[in-house]
Amino acid sequence: MSLSSHLQELKKKHQVLSEQVEQVQRAPGTDDLHIADLKKQKMRLKEEIVRLSEETV
Repeated sequence: MSLSSHLQELKKKHQVLSEQVEQVQRAPGTDDLHIADLKKQKMRLKEEIVRLSEETV
C-alpha cells in the first residue's frame, strides 16, 4: 500500500469516527466513557495522519 493510499484510508477512518461521535453525543443516555474512547481513537488517527503527512514533505 502506498503512503498516499494509507493516508486516505486513515482520513476515511477519522471521518467515520467523527460521525460516530456526533451520533453518540446526540443519543439519550450515552455513556461518557464510550464517547471519550471514540474521541481518543479519533485523536490517535489524527496524530498519525499529521505524522505521516509531515514525512512526505
